[in-house]
Amino acid sequence: MKHDVVDARISPAGHLAVLSKTEVNKLLDTSQGGLYRLLHNCSLAVLNCGNYMDDGKELLERYKSFEIRVIQEERGIKLEVKGAPATAFVDGHMIKGIKEHLFAVLRDIIYVSDEINDNPKFDLQSSEGVTNSVFHILRNANILKAGKLPQLVVCWGGHSISREEYDYSKVVGYQMGLRGLDICTGCGPGAMKGPMKGATIGHAKQRIGTGHYIGITEPGIIAAEAPNPIVNDLVIMPDIEKRLEAFVRAGHGIVVFPGGVGTAEEILYLLGILLHPDNKDIPFPLIFTGPANTEEYFKQINRFIGETLGLAAQQRYKIIIDDPARVARDMKEGMQRVREFRQQREDAYYFNWGLKISPEFQQPFTPTHQSMAALKLHKDQESHRLAANLRRVFSGIVAGNVKDDGIRAIEQHGHFEIKGDAEIMGPVDELLSAFVNQQRMKLPGKTYKPCYRIVK
Repeated sequence: MKHDVVDARISPAGHLAVLSKTEVNKLLDTSQGGLYRLLHNCSLAVLNCGNYMDDGKELLERYKSFEIRVIQEERGIKLEVKGAPATAFVDGHMIKGIKEHLFAVLRDIIYVSDEINDNPKFDLQSSEGVTNSVFHILRNANILKAGKLPQLVVCWGGHSISREEYDYSKVVGYQMGLRGLDICTGCGPGAMKGPMKGATIGHAKQRIGTGHYIGITEPGIIAAEAPNPIVNDLVIMPDIEKRLEAFVRAGHGIVVFPGGVGTAEEILYLLGILLHPDNKDIPFPLIFTGPANTEEYFKQINRFIGETLGLAAQQRYKIIIDDPARVARDMKEGMQRVREFRQQREDAYYFNWGLKISPEFQQPFTPTHQSMAALKLHKDQESHRLAANLRRVFSGIVAGNVKDDGIRAIEQHGHFEIKGDAEIMGPVDELLSAFVNQQRMKLPGKTYKPCYRIVK
């Protein structure tokens, strides 16, 4: 099938418009060297905004002729794209929001390479060093707003959801927008787009012209979850672990909509952190919600958490079914508790420095057949460590489902084998089977081929 493409040169916006000759030369060297594939793949994903797909391998094969390069000019730089998806353009001009996202890709990739990875002041093997790097990446992207009261709600949920679930997420976003709350999501479609879309209407009705719609992604997932057009601040973290840490450090509360393995990964990540003894007194409003027909879905999620992590984990969240206004009110009240707590501790509003995040939640996990088979999935360990390993299970399945490298690994070596005690693997198998039956693994219309095999 032929897909229309466009060639173009684009001028930068923001601080990339003013660069020294030294900075331009460094940018040219970096973009044409080891980072080119990263720049290429993330840029193509951004340009593919609005197209219905969730397969990184399929995207790269559809636009095999796509190229991007940095062009040096007297006044600075431009980006040249060849073979870019035509849907990113209107009457020959790139859509402004997509253009901003394209330069956000360049900004973050170059900054992480030059200022984080190659900088000895960031010890990425230490917990403090990882958190410091997350802070600096967010600050460089202008995500952190000093002096702003706690009002940023992170919304998690699936990219493959029903129309009813999507419409419900919009109404929740609308109710939160009416109450002046900002939205942060994984920036893709489905439950990541719905709350933002609803909040824009709520903000407009309240004449709030400064609505903040933050999208946080990472290179492996961006092709499957291209930034939706409402995102007005995009940031690309180096890996999934730093992406997840950015959500919980920058956000003041989290709403979880129905989703699949990616959503389960996010839930396990946050609960694993909240279960750490050092975090037991830190207020962190967490609400699971969906329309009336998702009641059984959340009962199963709640049952899975109880069977694996126990009652202490279940007590860290609230389940609200089919009541968007209550979700928004409870989240607004939760923000007040966060504000009072941070005031008492003299902590920053814009970054949750006080949250203890253990190294097992911070060090990048590369899902290979060997690493997936070696995960320790038994109850003879602290609950937050079990949560970390369960999080890795779902992270690996996400990779096998939608990430280019993961899909190719499955094609080459077969299924990931997930091994563990029956009392853990039983609930895991039950939950994954439900996601498959409910078509939460892939977009509607696509036949799901499992990338994993449960071994009890």
